Amino acid sequence: MESCTVNIHLKPKAKFNRCEIGSRNVVEIAVTSPPVDNKANEHLQKYLAELLRISKSSVTIIKGHQSKNKAVAIEGLSQQTVLDRLGKTNRK
Repeated sequence: MESCTVNIHLKPKAKFNRCEIGSRNVVEIAVTSPPVDNKANEHLQKYLAELLRISKSSVTIIKGHQSKNKAVAIEGLSQQTVLDRLGKTNRK
């Protein structure tokens, strides 16, 4: 099974959820949840799974649990597939 690691810059406590591909393939994601009690991280996992059309258990934060810059492991998809799907979303 394929897997990949994606670099994410998380912006918690945003007015709305959104996702876009930034420079150097860093995925910039804004979520409405606050960075308290792991809520923003959980929201990130759920939102990414929804955008990528995979299960939440396939999305694991492997680095940066308490930082805005994170490394996230995605099971079942190649990095190119992840970037393609996220690039096409660019939605709220």
